[in-house]
Amino acid sequence: MSSELGGSGDQPALDFEDRTYTYAELDRAIDRWILEHGSGASAYDASTLPVPDALICVCAAARQGTAVIVENPDARPDRTAIPPSAFLLVATSGSTGSPRPLARTAASWFDSFPAFTAITGIDATDHVLITGPLHATMHLFGAVHALWRGACVTDDPSRATVVHAVPAVLREVVGKAPKLRTAIVAGTALDDGARAVADGIEIVEYYGAAELSLVAARRVPEPLRLLDGVDADIRDGLLYVRSPYSVIGVPEWFGVGDLAELGDDGELTVRGRGESAINVGGTTVVAEDVERILATVDGIAAAAVVGSPHSVLGETVTAVVELDGTADIGDVRSRARRMLTKEALPRRWVPIESMPRTASGKVARGRVRDWLA
Repeated sequence: MSSELGGSGDQPALDFEDRTYTYAELDRAIDRWILEHGSGASAYDASTLPVPDALICVCAAARQGTAVIVENPDARPDRTAIPPSAFLLVATSGSTGSPRPLARTAASWFDSFPAFTAITGIDATDHVLITGPLHATMHLFGAVHALWRGACVTDDPSRATVVHAVPAVLREVVGKAPKLRTAIVAGTALDDGARAVADGIEIVEYYGAAELSLVAARRVPEPLRLLDGVDADIRDGLLYVRSPYSVIGVPEWFGVGDLAELGDDGELTVRGRGESAINVGGTTVVAEDVERILATVDGIAAAAVVGSPHSVLGETVTAVVELDGTADIGDVRSRARRMLTKEALPRRWVPIESMPRTASGKVARGRVRDWLA
């Protein structure tokens, strides 16, 4: 049994899309994949495969030492070459623009698994629910880690004891998952609404980037702290990270692009994308802060906030909102006025039928900005 699998024998490994594998069956399926596809292959491509086959493909690549592509088939980035040491070929989410190609070694993920295990507590008895496509790296990371631990990867909420989800998806999952004990959230900051829905469930939140993998994590309500071996620096208010889990080719200190504060003992407070900082008459308004408040306003299902040019103030706040049908735009504007400062209060409100999102469930801010232009 090779290191990509932590289970054996009749332990359940996959219960996904009405297909089930024990670890013994999964082990044999991986070997068959190598026999059928491994001869002369410079890279496997799991991008268009059903999730069970995609995970077999990824495990086969890890076992054989071959690179594997896991990209959104509808938004593939331009990739000119495959680095010799590459294991995983993925892309950024495209939440703020077009997806960019990334390549990482096997060690850059597998070496972080012990630290991730320590904070999440996932073990071989767990059924780990994956709530999005594997080309969103948080879901691929969660599935591969679960197999490394000997847990069962599933898409069945009724059996799940652990879930990987963005906060918006967590809200929907909790009521369908009676056995859930741990929710692992990432992608966007945990909001009060998702936290309230998951009351009684242990919540683990982690912060990372496609280029860096894990950066910091916490058990709610504790503060985020940098993982062991990860260093951070704040330069002009922006976060820079040095990590052993980085993708191939990034500089030693990688600028994440997020506004952040670094406290004692590696405590990290992330305030949002630096490019989402809106300068309203000399006052900095962080788009994510406004979005988190708007998400609590009755009548709003989802919100995206961007800056709009203003001849006097420099910028003002524009809110694009998906309403839930219980209130009109005038109602939500009145409610928001009681919750936001004068600078943070949107001057322009744009209702939208359906908020554009990335595959992982994050608001696709770049598409919202382009749509408003």
